[in-house]
Amino acid sequence: MSGIAPLLDGTVVASAAAALFLAPRVLRREAGPARRARSYGPEPVLAAVVALIYLNQVLVAVYVNRVHHGDVSFITRYLQPGWFDVPRLDALAARFPAPGLLAPSVLRVQAFLELPLVLLAFVAVVRRLDRALYVRLARSPLVPLAAASYTVAFCAVEWDLRNPYTVGDLVLRTLAACLTPPLIAWLARRETGAEPGAGAGAEAEAKPVPEPGPARGLFRFALDLWAYGQLMLVLYDTALLYNLARLGDHLPSAAAALAVLVATRTVPPRGPHPRPQPGPYTATLAGTIGRALALFLVPALSIRYAESFGTPELAALAGLLVIGAAARRDAPRLLLPALAGAVVGYAVATLAPGPYYEATLLRSATGALLATTALCALLDTTRARLVVRS
Repeated sequence: MSGIAPLLDGTVVASAAAALFLAPRVLRREAGPARRARSYGPEPVLAAVVALIYLNQVLVAVYVNRVHHGDVSFITRYLQPGWFDVPRLDALAARFPAPGLLAPSVLRVQAFLELPLVLLAFVAVVRRLDRALYVRLARSPLVPLAAASYTVAFCAVEWDLRNPYTVGDLVLRTLAACLTPPLIAWLARRETGAEPGAGAGAEAEAKPVPEPGPARGLFRFALDLWAYGQLMLVLYDTALLYNLARLGDHLPSAAAALAVLVATRTVPPRGPHPRPQPGPYTATLAGTIGRALALFLVPALSIRYAESFGTPELAALAGLLVIGAAARRDAPRLLLPALAGAVVGYAVATLAPGPYYEATLLRSATGALLATTALCALLDTTRARLVVRS
């Protein structure tokens, strides 16, 4: 067990408890008025953060090649294997003035940008599901609590792998934790309205309607979830571990994920006819997914890191408690679709595993969500036909 295990385990317990206590209250609260300003949500800011991360990777390559003559041992001796596969970029490095000033590009810049990256990605995924839910979460105490929880987890792992850069990095991570929540809240206040997405009608499961609800929104969300997850994996492999030289190997998957995000954002979600109300199964699934996202916002990162640096059993228990809280109200209705999704998810993980844990989890979760959505849509369609015939 790692020396930071007690801190991570305590963070898991505190984060899960805070989420279980606060998330239901946040979901019941009105989102509040939004400014009448054109808003594209957190995605442009997220794209800017990603661009800064990759720009920093280029500067790292210049610094390593000019100042250290391509030898990365000055930093890799403090790290685990798999870091700092830096490209040469000789033409740029040779022309760059004062390369010694780029020393902060090694570990420092990334320490500041990691928290905005993770939190902006999370709320961007929520917005793809339901804009009203995004506004409610982004303007709630859950985001500052998530920033605190994630920062403790980041700092704990950094301390466990400490090196001469660690103390400065901890200061930068703390600064990011202070600045990121107000930024996310400001972005949410600029929303022009709470136009519902796939999660619309999350509370309507008590009032079933006979029309089969379109599962398009949830299918699109499953694709969005896969695309965001795939991009985060590419970012992790190539930038967060300072392996810019490997970017070429990941370009096809990154291009596919970006194409999916653009397509699901730009392709009209409905035809010329009014969209029917969601059926009870589809609406219930959308509501459960929304609650799960709200409940996982705070403890997500501490649960992930506790699996590697803390107590895996405690992390698994916390995850199960959060899932149980999200699905408790709707378990009877979603039991059959959830079982089908679990079978498909297990099959995907077994037959098409990824190169590491997170990649396998992403494939499995995407398959499970697609299967669950498909069965919910089928049940809604069958129910609607029975209602019409009766």
